[in-house]
Amino acid sequence: MAEALILDAKAVNALANPKVRGAQAQRAAAILQLAYQKRALVRVPAPVLAQVCRGVRHDSAVNHLLNNPGVRVVELSRTAAQQAGHMLARHKLSSAHAIDAFVVATALQFDTAVIATADPKDIRRLTASFSRIGIFAL
Repeated sequence: MAEALILDAKAVNALANPKVRGAQAQRAAAILQLAYQKRALVRVPAPVLAQVCRGVRHDSAVNHLLNNPGVRVVELSRTAAQQAGHMLARHKLSSAHAIDAFVVATALQFDTAVIATADPKDIRRLTASFSRIGIFAL
């Protein structure tokens, strides 16, 4: 397997709407550029799209990012979904944190991964026992 950069919803929004997101967009662009330089895979878990797709007007910027050949959407497998559910149970978190758990489960599909997020507290809680996953706070 390879190294990967996993983008959560806030990272996708920051990259898709840089004029609106300011400093977050600059940090997201920097980690994306570093991922490209390191030839890391850049992935967006499919459930993240439920958080960022809000209609044609908003979706065009997201689609522009997702149409970049270096960025791929990862479908949610049964294994990853169950793994996410187990994480939620282990940490006594409600299903309100499901998409965060899907992001972490996606990261676990790679030898090493970094999750770009503006919500490092929740992601850190879910990744605490996985040393091969890093967190890049936007």
